[in-house]
Amino acid sequence: MLVFDFLAIGNKLCLIRKNIGMTQAEVAEAAGVCDRTYADIERGTVNMRVETLLRICKVLKITPDEILTSDTDLSSEEILNLLNSASSKNRKTALKILEAYLQNT
Repeated sequence: MLVFDFLAIGNKLCLIRKNIGMTQAEVAEAAGVCDRTYADIERGTVNMRVETLLRICKVLKITPDEILTSDTDLSSEEILNLLNSASSKNRKTALKILEAYLQNT
């Protein structure tokens, strides 16, 4: 299941970063974002562009699905229902994320 909870995403990033022994400053520098922005991403207080997400994943040597999905698998019907019930803006964002993910796997 795709995760849209920025706090959950930030918590996953923090855990992965700590597990590989990097500091927030190191990840931020390698991903090309300022320290403050990366700290805000880990706190879940800021949204990030898909490009930023992909750079962070590259630095942490993970795939986007490791932080954007939960262990719960959804059927295609459930996914379509979620997309259909989302606002137009959220639906476009979800589709952009999916497209970027598929291009980078």
